[in-house]
Amino acid sequence: MFEKLRDKSLSPSQERFDTIIGRTTQIYGRLVLLDSVRIDGKVVGNIETTKDNKVTVAIGKTGEVSGDITAHRVMVAGKVEGNIYAAERVEFHKDSIVQGDISYGSIAVEHGARLLGLVIQNPISSAAAANSTTDAKNVIKKAQESSS
Repeated sequence: MFEKLRDKSLSPSQERFDTIIGRTTQIYGRLVLLDSVRIDGKVVGNIETTKDNKVTVAIGKTGEVSGDITAHRVMVAGKVEGNIYAAERVEFHKDSIVQGDISYGSIAVEHGARLLGLVIQNPISSAAAANSTTDAKNVIKKAQESSS
């Protein structure tokens, strides 16, 4: 009846990444993406996508982001220090570390992931979520104000 959760992991993604930020690369500044990106290096600054594009931001095991991430899908295996606004889905893999608030359509968390912040499901349907990351930001603001 009960299975060992420790042996379960998220299924590998079939995402296609047009841009890869390598392990030895450091970027300082705001990234505005039109295509999916995999980050194995370090990014200091916000990562944003246009509302119409279904862009995925993946943070590899060696990846670090210090800034907010706004995307259709976000996958984290490394470290994020900032808020995450995922219109459709967010995934936290084993040994990932996130310090910031998370707004999502659906969520997957592997055993061993560490999250520190508010975790709030978007109150809108997944079809409408693709068009509205500002609603996700507003939900986090309201939750922060009510918890103060």
